[in-house]
Amino acid sequence: NAAWYAWQKGNVGDAGKLSVKSMKVWKKLLGKEHRDTINSMAMVGLAEKLAGRWKEAEELDVQVMETRKRVLGEEHLDTLTSMNNLAFTLKGQGLIIRAISLMENCCRLRTEVLGPQHPFTISSREALATWQLEAMETSKQNV
Repeated sequence: NAAWYAWQKGNVGDAGKLSVKSMKVWKKLLGKEHRDTINSMAMVGLAEKLAGRWKEAEELDVQVMETRKRVLGEEHLDTLTSMNNLAFTLKGQGLIIRAISLMENCCRLRTEVLGPQHPFTISSREALATWQLEAMETSKQNV
């Protein structure tokens, strides 16, 4: 909670330090596949992203998504959030093709699980459409 609060206040450094400390404690007390541990790992990934450490954020986002898939299932809301977050991390690194592919899967699953009119589904679909348009415009410029 303190890491989240620091992040909300714009203190990325403290958010990063507190989230790493929290993740280590949760891992030790509850194990690496417990929900609180995974949530704290996601917070560390966010802190890495905010600090501009995209590769480190990607590694954590992948770990969070894969763990949630294994523990909660591919269609669980937390897993879908992880998938969405990883797609944004990939996009942030300029890995547009990978980001689009992952977001397409996320949109498909969110539509199946939440329905086409759910705000999360709509948000993911809008991001996907924007990214696809950007990719098309970039490919036109490269021709």
